[in-house]
Amino acid sequence: MGLHMGQTIELTGMVLSAIPVGDYDKRILLLTRERGKIAAFMRGARRPNSAFLAASNPFSFGQFEVFEGKSSYNVAKVSISHHFRELAQDLDAVSYGFYFLEMAAYYTQENMDGTEFLNLLYVSLKALLKPALDNRLVRRVYELRMLVLSGEYPDVFSCAKCGRKQELYYFSVKCHGALCPECLKGEYAVPLDESTLYALQYIMTAPYQKLYSFTLTAPVFGRLEEIVSGYIHQYHDRHFKSQEMLEHI
Repeated sequence: MGLHMGQTIELTGMVLSAIPVGDYDKRILLLTRERGKIAAFMRGARRPNSAFLAASNPFSFGQFEVFEGKSSYNVAKVSISHHFRELAQDLDAVSYGFYFLEMAAYYTQENMDGTEFLNLLYVSLKALLKPALDNRLVRRVYELRMLVLSGEYPDVFSCAKCGRKQELYYFSVKCHGALCPECLKGEYAVPLDESTLYALQYIMTAPYQKLYSFTLTAPVFGRLEEIVSGYIHQYHDRHFKSQEMLEHI
């Protein structure tokens, strides 16, 4: 190990998933600010006295000191600042949490700047721990903002067809966004009231520290959910394993 110490890289990140390898090791998937999504080995992580024992679990957030091996990264040292242990005590919240991790793994890749994705994931997991917030709302906020980060989001600031910024009274999944009355003809769209439009615009642009500082009435949330889930269903055929857990909640 002494050989590699000069070449270690310090990364800030979160464990997205972990699988056992051999008798004592683990292979983790890490979302990092500096290198995006990377796979790394934690030698001896499954030994009862290992310093990596708790750090190799999903949701572990902190500093990971790694060195590059021939074919993968190896973790040399870890300092975890947040384990999100409270999530584990709430089956509902932890199910959403695993879905968020899976989605983050899907939308990120190696050698990208992972800062925004990591920030979104962190504040969203924190939001799941707030009793005042409905986890279903947290999910839709996370999904929509994830689409923004991946560049696959709908236009809710102007008409998706003609570009006008007023009278955005409808939303069309097929047209990738809001529509004005003139452009509605012949399109299947759902009505878009002012509150739902404002909520969509807020979710897509609010700074992360304010992203979860609102609640919605049941009718507005219902419309928001219909729009976000319809959009995701149309453009993302990927079915995440954790979604099955969510369907039973």
